[in-house]
Amino acid sequence: MELIKQSFSIKDLENLSGIKAHTIRMWEKRYNILTPQRTKTNIRMYDSSCLQKILNISFLNENGYKISRISKLTEEEISGMVHRITSSISEENRAINQFKMAMMNFDENLFNQTYNSLLKKKSFKAIFNDIFLPLLNEVGLLWQTDTIKPIHEHYIVDLIKQKLYLNIADIKASKEATKEDIFILFLPENEIHDLSILYIQYLLLHSGYQTIFLGPSLPLSNMKFLLERYSNVKFLSYCTIAPLNIEDFIQEFQEIICEHRPYELNLFGHKTNNLKEMPLPENIKVHQELDNFIKTL
Repeated sequence: MELIKQSFSIKDLENLSGIKAHTIRMWEKRYNILTPQRTKTNIRMYDSSCLQKILNISFLNENGYKISRISKLTEEEISGMVHRITSSISEENRAINQFKMAMMNFDENLFNQTYNSLLKKKSFKAIFNDIFLPLLNEVGLLWQTDTIKPIHEHYIVDLIKQKLYLNIADIKASKEATKEDIFILFLPENEIHDLSILYIQYLLLHSGYQTIFLGPSLPLSNMKFLLERYSNVKFLSYCTIAPLNIEDFIQEFQEIICEHRPYELNLFGHKTNNLKEMPLPENIKVHQELDNFIKTL
């Protein structure tokens, strides 16, 4: 099994850098910017140094530098020029490229160096919204185009989760809850994608709410034990791949959890798209935008 991708096709470079394959070919021919190896069937293949270089070239090109000028620079000069560009948008693009390189090479040191550098100027919330979310969107596209393998996605998601756990722990240790309501956060049975709901927990804690995080793949019947202890609770779930039928899930929530009173259930995620045009009970709240949800609290 291929664990660390060491060589890349020109299509991989296009997907990772955003520069069209035919443009890369033209730049190679005219400016000799990359030196790919060739397979026996004469197909271009690139190593990780070529990937890093094309990411840097893409970054400079997006920031107004013409390829004719870039091509005259050494790799060290290109890297130096990238580091000297410090406008906020450029910094975000550079960080995303660095995180992609960390993912491709399973390089935790590069991930942490990039993250710590960002943390000197940005809050964790800004890093997550402005950099991690666009990065994850790109990672999803790279996975769909077979540029990366599931192992790469799992690796970068786990590193981001580590930062989430640290920031959640910091808030719990340093900030007392100011709101009476307690949010019960859980994922339905067979739902294992917990990154988004962890970030929602961070935002709720940041806004002064108490939270109880129950994790992935939880049967609704388990939560009845919480109702014996707490009355001021609201429920929140994120549905990406489960439940199979979200209408049945809502009905089950109403029957099991809301037997004696209509507890509020806040729903997020791809599966909720099926509910947009459907009439729902008043206690069921479907949210498309996370920011709008936080603002209404």
